[in-house]
Amino acid sequence: MTDNRFHLGWFGSFVPTSWNTAFEGSDSGDWLNGDFYVEFAKTLERACFDFLLLEDSSMVSDTYGGSSEATLKTGGWAPKGDPMALAPLLTRATSHLGIALTASTSFYPPYMLARSISSLDHLSSGRIGWNVVTSSEDRAAQNFGMDALPPHDERYARADEYVELVEKLWDSWDADAVVMDRATSTYVDHTKVHTIDFAGKYYSSRGPLNTLPSPQGRPVITQAGGSPAGRDFAAKHADMIMALPKGVAAMKEYRSDIRRRMELHGRDPDSAKVMYVVSPILGETHEDALARKERKAAAVRANPAGVLVGWSASMEIDFSTFDLDKPMPDDVHTNGHQSTLENFRNWADGRTLREACVAYRTESMELVGTPDAVAAQMGDAMAEVGGDGFLIWSQPHNRRYIGEIADGLVPALQSRGLMRTEYGSDHLRDNLLEF
Repeated sequence: MTDNRFHLGWFGSFVPTSWNTAFEGSDSGDWLNGDFYVEFAKTLERACFDFLLLEDSSMVSDTYGGSSEATLKTGGWAPKGDPMALAPLLTRATSHLGIALTASTSFYPPYMLARSISSLDHLSSGRIGWNVVTSSEDRAAQNFGMDALPPHDERYARADEYVELVEKLWDSWDADAVVMDRATSTYVDHTKVHTIDFAGKYYSSRGPLNTLPSPQGRPVITQAGGSPAGRDFAAKHADMIMALPKGVAAMKEYRSDIRRRMELHGRDPDSAKVMYVVSPILGETHEDALARKERKAAAVRANPAGVLVGWSASMEIDFSTFDLDKPMPDDVHTNGHQSTLENFRNWADGRTLREACVAYRTESMELVGTPDAVAAQMGDAMAEVGGDGFLIWSQPHNRRYIGEIADGLVPALQSRGLMRTEYGSDHLRDNLLEF
């Protein structure tokens, strides 16, 4: 019997929850205590999501207008809490949901990262993922003693060596190294713990790691690769790849390309899941959903700066310098998120910047309608693309929207046999590989 199920995750941030809205809830002022996010994680587990992925950044952007005013006014990129600190609260409150944490290869020392992620994997009983990023903002680099980040492709070259080192550290203990032999008072068999003596172009480490092997063998690695260098990096290392191609045809091409690259790296292409970012707009009727879509568009139309501030931060391009009623100039370049800029150019395609703000969507495909209609669209897309699932994205976080997905869309997917109704394993890796 064919298994038509696909995976579902949520892509979020440890940022202020929805505020100054009709449905902001009662805790929009104390989101940093983690209570909202614990409730969020419990809801996702009740809905049988595979994981919650928490992105991160390490700066207060002042790209838009040459000031941090717009960034801080919108509260979209800052303030932001450290997801590493939040993770134990989330995993203690759940028993199956995976938690993937973003940590930059440009800023974390490799040994520290390997040790922290491995420790968190033990604290969660095997449910931690590391979302690998190279970072893309010079302002973040300046918080770590650098003047600027290395060029885009060099960052990926460094990241490739970084992940190789981290994986060797994770493998520096044999699985059966802990013997706890009471007769000889031996806790660890020293012959099964190995130095790695890693000496690369950018990093070096003697090893071994001083924590026990991961419950999952290795923690799960997630990554978002859009540029050619990013795709190749993801194909070489990732267990889950977050993807943003626009439209079903591009989604299919992306997955085929990733699987081809994985085979070139000697990997089984079924060992990594490609998951596409979407932001479904749900309504009790199709007309209701369309009206909600239009209200969102009208809000952007009235305040395009809200969108431009985010683009400025991620691409490190000051969008405030461009005429809103003309297309973006062709000579604009970035050392930041290059795939984001390329996707934007392809989407804008002659539109004025104001029109592009309204029309542009971050997600891979537009999903608007009743829960059942949207579930059908998602199923049709996965049947055409070949898999492997979707990442729900929304910001700021809002209990109303979370509930609509968990209690509206998920049951519709489950009734169609498209999503799990229970977890098959206690470990994140095994749940990702279940189908």
